[in-house]
Amino acid sequence: MDTENCFHCGIEFNKSEEILYDDKKFCCNGCKTVYEIFSQHDLTCYYDFQSAPGATPQDIQGKYDFLNNEEIVTKLLEFEENGTHIVSLFIPHIHCSSCIWILENLQKLQPGVSTSLVNFGEKKVRITYNPALTSLQEIVYLLSAIGYEPYISLENFDEGKKKVDRSLIYKIGVAFFCFGNIMLLSFPEYFEVEEYWINQYRGFFRWLIFGLSLPTFIYSASGYYVSAWKSIQSRLLNIDIPIALGIVVMFIRSTVDIIFGYGQGFFDSMAGLIFFMLLGKLFQQKTYDFLSFERDYKSYFPIAITKILPNGQEESVQVYDIKKGDRLLIRNLELIPVDGILITEKAAIDYSFVTGEAVQIEKKSGDKIFAGGKQVGKVIEMEVLFSVSQSYLTQLWSNDVFQKRVKQKHKSITDRISKYFTPALLALAFLWFGYWIFIDIATAFNVLTAILIVACPCALALTAPFTLGNVLRILGNRKIYLKNALVVEQLAKVDTIVFDKTGTITTNKKMAITYEGSELDGFELKLLKNVLRGSNHPLSRRLYDFIPNQDKIETTSFEEIIGKGIEATVEGQLIKLGSSQFLKTMTENTHKKTKVHVEINGVYKGSYVFNNQYRNGLEVLFERLAKSYHLVVLSGDNDGERSILEKIVPAGTTLVFNQKPEQKLQYIAQMQLEGKNVMMVGDGLNDAGALAQSNVGISISENVNVFSPACDGIMDATQFEKINFLLRYSKNAMITIYMSFGLSLLYNLVGLSFAVTGALDPIVAAIIMPLSTITIVSFVTLMTNLLARKQ
Repeated sequence: MDTENCFHCGIEFNKSEEILYDDKKFCCNGCKTVYEIFSQHDLTCYYDFQSAPGATPQDIQGKYDFLNNEEIVTKLLEFEENGTHIVSLFIPHIHCSSCIWILENLQKLQPGVSTSLVNFGEKKVRITYNPALTSLQEIVYLLSAIGYEPYISLENFDEGKKKVDRSLIYKIGVAFFCFGNIMLLSFPEYFEVEEYWINQYRGFFRWLIFGLSLPTFIYSASGYYVSAWKSIQSRLLNIDIPIALGIVVMFIRSTVDIIFGYGQGFFDSMAGLIFFMLLGKLFQQKTYDFLSFERDYKSYFPIAITKILPNGQEESVQVYDIKKGDRLLIRNLELIPVDGILITEKAAIDYSFVTGEAVQIEKKSGDKIFAGGKQVGKVIEMEVLFSVSQSYLTQLWSNDVFQKRVKQKHKSITDRISKYFTPALLALAFLWFGYWIFIDIATAFNVLTAILIVACPCALALTAPFTLGNVLRILGNRKIYLKNALVVEQLAKVDTIVFDKTGTITTNKKMAITYEGSELDGFELKLLKNVLRGSNHPLSRRLYDFIPNQDKIETTSFEEIIGKGIEATVEGQLIKLGSSQFLKTMTENTHKKTKVHVEINGVYKGSYVFNNQYRNGLEVLFERLAKSYHLVVLSGDNDGERSILEKIVPAGTTLVFNQKPEQKLQYIAQMQLEGKNVMMVGDGLNDAGALAQSNVGISISENVNVFSPACDGIMDATQFEKINFLLRYSKNAMITIYMSFGLSLLYNLVGLSFAVTGALDPIVAAIIMPLSTITIVSFVTLMTNLLARKQ
């Protein structure tokens, strides 16, 4: 019976049943339809990544009719606002680069889909679409039509779909069973026992060993063959090619030995080789799982939120202490950390953190508001529907829209080494095989196999991510939360540090406040208190705490101009708070100090004077930093405290005052043009632009919501003195990476020097390979922990 393979899905079918279209052969109309869809939308390069990558689409007519129900769709959506819906779908068929490519190009197949992002490890695709142009049901039917039917479980949408992949464990079990029995049956051969009955059954034992080797060779090692074949198809040489080649060479050589009676071959070594390599693979997998867990857990940064207690008092709490039913107060430009119901009459929410578009959406009392929105305008109150999702906040913070595009030096080194490693290794192996084949055939095959196995660069690939992951974990324990591993490398390159003043080198908690001007009556204090309630600026928060408790009244309008002040209407009274330039009613006197001026209904009332309290350890910190870095204090305040600062900071520190937010950004951009590598340390509010512009932006958190995509790290204010530790530790982390690179290469060189002489058995090479990985991981763990303790 003549058979063919389907161009789309690769399934073998009877030639008499073939469907011919565009000179391609398909097993069914479903596969032909998928090809037609891809052709119409110019997406046929889907088949260039891998031959026959698709799956036969199933008949699902009526299966997803329940997606017409808006209540059900709402339960499945992660985000739901006018014009933007976001859903994550689990797709079991995701298995190769072709799958990723087609699923991330859904916008070309379905009008209304704006973006689709694949999480290959979890087999999920996160789709953002416009509900006015398409629906979730249409998207699901499209996915099913092209062979990527999603799995949707309404009972347990998140956990029900997840299956634990135990295939590696099964392969190790089979390899161990076969390896043990082959070793047992090989004892007579090892000791050259010449007993009559052993000689009589020697041939039987050899073929039994051959039979036991087949499950190991065919099943346990299958992953290496598949990976190697895909690598060859894509014209890339990965490290699995020499490993697969070594296993095949050993199997063929050993089979030839048994057939021609030369001996029992190397089936024991082959089975042991596969077993130990799979063990190494399991160790590496567990290492990455551990690393991923630590990263997800420790990247959880301290965002404080204001909780309204039953008695009406306000309390600042960590986000992970928020529970369903709690009542929260959200100030101007503050991030909404959880899904909830709006209690206040109306609100304007900016979802640019989620959608990338800074469009304000109007909400009214009783509407649902989603985590990730940014409250714009007067203070609002909300009731919590769900406790906070740490992974979702991390996802928002790490959104690709807000990532800085910089070159990763350690990654480029790894990539360069890996690129040339496999062809060089293959050339070396066959060169020494050609040398030994004329001297001793058995040794030649041993040398070939040992070289192919011992020089695996797995440890080389693992050293950078594990080192940096461990660094992130250790810094997280010290309340220093970095956005990703790349920030560590950027910190190691810093040569200039720019500090904001208010809320950064000064502490909000210890400012002594005095009032100058005409006395404010109780009603006026009530107005000020309620206006300040909606602001997140460090001076506003301090002044809000300073003014005695007042009755809460509704703020009609509220506008906060970054770097200038606040303009609001409360009970028909127009209130302006901020700098003298903003109020335009007076100029600073000769005794320049940090002030917040007050104007009510166009009448200037006076000013609150802030006598700044500088952070503990500031002088020591600056003294240490000045030895290695150029220091700049960049402030939006006037220069009234220049003389005080000059006594505190080391000589050579640049002091710049009266800087608006855009001027701070320009100042940093100018230093970068001069070749400086700048770290900005600010409070995350007025400094958002400067933090984004700098090579590394660190935001100081002091019990306010400073969640900002502009910064690369958030540091708890109590850890301010550890900035020098952060910088030195980052440099030492990069040194650790290069040391471990050297150690990994040394392992390979030593192993190869023994392998080329024929003194290294393949099974010993298989043991050395995972041992090198364990050594490297242990080394970087020990070094990063030791350096953290010493510093």
